[in-house]
Amino acid sequence: MFFLFDYSKYYSYIILLVIVCIVLYNDDYIVSANGGRNIILRDNETVPALIMFGDSIVDPGNNNYLKTIVKCNFPPYGRDFQGGNPTGRFCNGKIPSDYIAEEFGLKELLPAFLDPSLQPQDLLTGVSFASGGSGYDPLTPAIVSVLSLTDQLELFKRYLARVDSSFGKEATANILSKAIFLVCSGSDDIANTYFSTPFRRAHYDINSYTDLVVSSASSFIQQLYGVGARRIGVFSLPPIGCVPSQRTLGGGLNRECSNKANQAALLINSKLNVQLNSLRKKLPGSKLVYVDIYNPLLSLIKNPAQYVANRGCCGTGNIEVSILCNSLDDSKSCPDASKYIFWDSYHPSEKAYEVLSPLILSKCIREFF
Repeated sequence: MFFLFDYSKYYSYIILLVIVCIVLYNDDYIVSANGGRNIILRDNETVPALIMFGDSIVDPGNNNYLKTIVKCNFPPYGRDFQGGNPTGRFCNGKIPSDYIAEEFGLKELLPAFLDPSLQPQDLLTGVSFASGGSGYDPLTPAIVSVLSLTDQLELFKRYLARVDSSFGKEATANILSKAIFLVCSGSDDIANTYFSTPFRRAHYDINSYTDLVVSSASSFIQQLYGVGARRIGVFSLPPIGCVPSQRTLGGGLNRECSNKANQAALLINSKLNVQLNSLRKKLPGSKLVYVDIYNPLLSLIKNPAQYVANRGCCGTGNIEVSILCNSLDDSKSCPDASKYIFWDSYHPSEKAYEVLSPLILSKCIREFF
């Protein structure tokens, strides 16, 4: 005897169950017990640490300890950070390295390696060596007296020696083989060195200059691999022509996105992606991941919805950055930075990073394993 069962009244529950199954099997994110989102890795994979290299986008305060004008350890920077304290992050609050460390369940904030208050235990879950104003082109950090990628790599070697002396060779080997290493650089090469100074344009057209930048990036990746890093992610350049300062300097009277800056970024991104494909074949055991930030940020800028996209929050939002974004600008600054894509004329706001970081990570996370 066959019994007919009426599924109609359970339809919504069935659909919900199907969605849950799809999420569990196809998404690397779940809601954790404390309400945050943490990455769930399959096959017992682990990420013991996050190691960052690059420029101001992921510098949590290394420049505080350098003799450079490229600093932001003063108000109104950090006004939405814990306690409203300026930490040296080029933002009103948290930056991508903080969000990514939190996504991996490592810690809430990724510290600067040069911070003298850094404790040995902090080393185990990762640090940032990034320096605001740096770039792939060796001339870029030299112009503003900040840490080059070569300098950052030397600091990384010191970091490994400290881990080894405090926790042993096994801990060091675990970090080298399983940590996520991320490189975020190149924007300052285009915006500051190439288009804002005559030093490179006198000898390079944009095609040959982008070759130089990508060659330097490739060299750094190979050196990092040579030290022992295996899971290496390289951020693309963003649509640098759409940051407020580049709109002001190169976007005409209407402050449109600077097409020449964006085209240069796209040229580097295309060449960088090709180079990474080549290095994957050359470097056995490596996991080299191209991390696209150009398109997600451009999409946010072009479809801002509730966000202001063409100027930053600090001061007029058209040109202020670093020492030009200071306490004297408070009266002109926006009251709510969460409504802006950019905090100052060059760096995204904490809200933009909060929206973009998990989105960008979710698209490439599987490639690291």
